[in-house]
Amino acid sequence: MNPPLSLATYTAIDRARLPRWLLPDAWPTTLGEPALATIEIADARVHAVTPYSDTSPAGSARRLDLGGALVLPGLFEPHAHIDKAYTRSRMGRIVPGLLGAIDAAAHDRERQNADDIRARAYRALLDAERAGVTRLRTHIDWPDASAPLAWHVIGELAELWRDRVHVERIALVPLPRFAWRDRANAIARTVAASRDAWLGGFIHTSNFDARALEQLIDAASHADVGLDLHVDEELSTQARGLSDIAALAREMRPARPIVCSHVCALAARPERDALVVLDRVADAPITLVSLPRTNLLLQDAETGRTPRLRGITLIAEAQARAIPVLIGTDNVQDAFCAYGTHDPIDALRLAAIAAQLDDVFDRWSASICRTDWIDRADRGPASLIDRRADFTVFEDTDAHIWPEAARRSMLRAHGIARATVH
Repeated sequence: MNPPLSLATYTAIDRARLPRWLLPDAWPTTLGEPALATIEIADARVHAVTPYSDTSPAGSARRLDLGGALVLPGLFEPHAHIDKAYTRSRMGRIVPGLLGAIDAAAHDRERQNADDIRARAYRALLDAERAGVTRLRTHIDWPDASAPLAWHVIGELAELWRDRVHVERIALVPLPRFAWRDRANAIARTVAASRDAWLGGFIHTSNFDARALEQLIDAASHADVGLDLHVDEELSTQARGLSDIAALAREMRPARPIVCSHVCALAARPERDALVVLDRVADAPITLVSLPRTNLLLQDAETGRTPRLRGITLIAEAQARAIPVLIGTDNVQDAFCAYGTHDPIDALRLAAIAAQLDDVFDRWSASICRTDWIDRADRGPASLIDRRADFTVFEDTDAHIWPEAARRSMLRAHGIARATVH
């Protein structure tokens, strides 16, 4: 297949193998697999999705035949840190574990300037675009009361990249900053005044303050800004961030879900206790984000000792309760993780192995595509209708072994991404 430079001149894509989660329950099957699809396009958006038929017009210059290749919408990166990306090479020895990485990152922040941040963030966006990402959310360290330099620099880049990768910023603020109501409200108002911005926080047993957490959520509500939080990124059985957030979310019922990333502590709690917490989360407008690479690397970390615990949260149990679960790349080549790229496929591949996931293409590929799990609290079914006609196409593979042996091409509503990934 030779993808077109632009889908704007095409009226349809034929013989696309879409994942089950993107199709209605009544979709026909062939030999136990979903029938191939025709995707109708109008004005650079998806107009209709129907089962492919041999009677469909063939050979038209305005129809693109994918020959049964696997197809996903444009990929979603729900959790990155492009303000810190590609800094590991200039650091010395780092104490193993999360808190050691936090300390090393804070020291590196002192040497950053606008040019440094811009160059590294641009490289990260280019990396993500080449992987097929069309929307990326980046947390940005916000250690003080006022917006940091990286907030402004990445905001400028977001405007320049708007037609290529939709970038959203999340203010990563230490929880103690919200202990004073006036300060909490001031930070929330500053974030709300920025375009495509969310309020975030780092919630951990080392800094936990129930009143500060309540004021963080209250400040976001008053400023009408979304919440995207680092929660319980540890293996302490005393961690209570997620359970407290679930209780507050059930009371508030925000229009957008509260995003809770990491929640590693669930994996360390006794089974019955962890499932009780998940039952509460299922009854609240909460979306979970799992970050397998950094969690595997940082949790239960000690020099000279093989880790015993994986540190990945209970994503299979969460999905069984219809809790939205996204998977992200998190840190790339920085103090928290010296490895990796901004490629959601790599993150999902690692999650499939570490968390022993089944039906990765037909079920779990949703975790790197479902932008509606961030935008809406109603947890409705997925649909391509009215979405921009951006797709990631995988050739030379099948749904059983995907994403292995897959050659990747990115089709775009107004063009093709700059590279084909092998």
